Amino acid sequence: MRPPGKPQPTPPRKGRGRRQAPRVEAVPEEISPGRYIEKVSLSTGEVLAEAIEPHQLLVHHHRDYHLVDIHARFMMSRVVKATGREDEARRRMKQMRRLGFRTSRVLARMVGMRDPEEVSKALFGLKQREYFFRYKRHLHSREEIESTVAALKREAEDRLAAVTHEGRRKLRVLLTGGTGFVGKEILWQAAHDDEIAEVAVLIRPKEVRDRKSGEVLEVIPPQRRGEELLGQLWLHGPDERAKFRFLAGDIEQPGLGISAEDRAQLERTLTHVIHCAASVAFDDPYEVSFGANVLGTLNALRFSHQLQSTEGSPFVKHIAIETSYIHGRQTRTLAREDEIIFPRNFYNNYYELTKAMASLETERFMFDKRLRVTQLCPAIVIGDARAGNNRGDTKVVNAPINLFGRAHLANETPHKSWIERSKISLIARMAHIFPGDATAQINLIPVDRVVAGILAALRRPHAVGERIHLATDRRVTSGKMSEIIREEVGAKVQLADPTIHRTITLPLLTKVLVRLKQGQMARILQKLGTIFAGYNEWGQPIHEVGNDARILGLSEDRPDAEHCFRMLCRHNRFVQEYGKVKDPNEISRRERTWLRFVEEIEQETGEPAGALPAKEFRRRVRERLAF
Repeated sequence: MRPPGKPQPTPPRKGRGRRQAPRVEAVPEEISPGRYIEKVSLSTGEVLAEAIEPHQLLVHHHRDYHLVDIHARFMMSRVVKATGREDEARRRMKQMRRLGFRTSRVLARMVGMRDPEEVSKALFGLKQREYFFRYKRHLHSREEIESTVAALKREAEDRLAAVTHEGRRKLRVLLTGGTGFVGKEILWQAAHDDEIAEVAVLIRPKEVRDRKSGEVLEVIPPQRRGEELLGQLWLHGPDERAKFRFLAGDIEQPGLGISAEDRAQLERTLTHVIHCAASVAFDDPYEVSFGANVLGTLNALRFSHQLQSTEGSPFVKHIAIETSYIHGRQTRTLAREDEIIFPRNFYNNYYELTKAMASLETERFMFDKRLRVTQLCPAIVIGDARAGNNRGDTKVVNAPINLFGRAHLANETPHKSWIERSKISLIARMAHIFPGDATAQINLIPVDRVVAGILAALRRPHAVGERIHLATDRRVTSGKMSEIIREEVGAKVQLADPTIHRTITLPLLTKVLVRLKQGQMARILQKLGTIFAGYNEWGQPIHEVGNDARILGLSEDRPDAEHCFRMLCRHNRFVQEYGKVKDPNEISRRERTWLRFVEEIEQETGEPAGALPAKEFRRRVRERLAF
């Protein structure tokens, strides 16, 4: 694990350079990527004194600018589909690039041009990149790093022993992000964990506004929000509720926005901080993602460091919830748990980029300030493995499933006019076109497995100093997901090559939908295409796993992503009705009924419900389930 250097000011840019890219307003220096990343000359190895703009670190900045480049990427996806070999596609891509450069040199000599690259860029969209990016180096030696980590592990072991001796329940946790998807599951599992004595949940007051005027009608205080949340999690007993208390705060404020009185009490009692709050919007602007994911992480780290530095504090360690996609588009090497390097194929979005920066800050606090910390990196989190329950979440993977389901239902609904039927059918077919290479491997991980890892980390002092992927080695392909959607939802999803989709198909679809007065669906397709195209291309990163079992003690029998995805589709169809059921209390009631139904099926069949064929599962739903 290589820690980052301390953020350093970056000199202003000295010119625009050659690349013709969309003009983007420079970000303020205090949130510049140049605090973490440097641009290095390939020819000299020297660090280039140029400002680094956020968009330069995304994959789409380096592609889709030339028709030949788009066609070449499409052809490579065909090679992967035909051969099943990604290495063969990369080899052919290199051959095509070499041929393009050789042809450009010949043509340049023929027309008397001095710079062959001008020809290669104009004709083929090829250019020799004269630089690369890397994370700033740290001054600590490997020996110093290993010594520091070993010492922090011993300290954590001693601290944990001191607060759990004689079998007493002494784990007291501060949780950020408790109202989020993963945070809710943490509350549920913590309620049933006898070793956890208390969970203090950081939560902001909620403003209820009039939809038309924007006027604030009511401000719901944290305690009331918390009580409602516990009810939705089926935690009604006095003993269960007594374990939780809700504190006003905000991760983007210094000291997490916690009052002095609450802070003083936490300094005397807290053993762990779980920082789970983050912005998971893949299409947020850089500044928004940086504020939530980097500044929020810094505030949480400073808070934990203050706890650790307070005399008499029982603090054991800080647990940072990151993402396995901090490794970005790293398609040629395994994304290892023990290191973070700048991805040679860049990042898909600002969410990934800013989470990587947050991970670097976490390591800096560990090595420079000796904060005891564990980093946990989940893959793409979906509903629980058994029933697909997701507490009403409609984001990430749930969003396209709900779109396909609604479009399919609309197409199946009888309409009197043949013109109306034709229009609905056309819209449904357009909604079912989705960017995805059938061979792309998607790493889906159920939320219950993720939270089991988080709570296990509380009791594992030797997890200090480690980065642990909460992922699965039983991934699912985009092609298999399309097949499951057809079986479970009834929608015939047509996978489109991601490169062709984002450059040609999607712009055409959105224009047609706007003409059909379907602006909302056009916006949804545009957003989903932007978010998912990068994750459904061939050559997705493969995340190393092992520390989840070796260090955290989780089972090596990791979740089957195909079964989990199947239950997600079933849940979204029957429980949420493809996003139509929005009331949290109603979703809570339905999910409890759904879980009992799934448990009955598993008792009768002796196998996971996700293994049951679609037709058989639907028959049981019709016969026995009524919400």
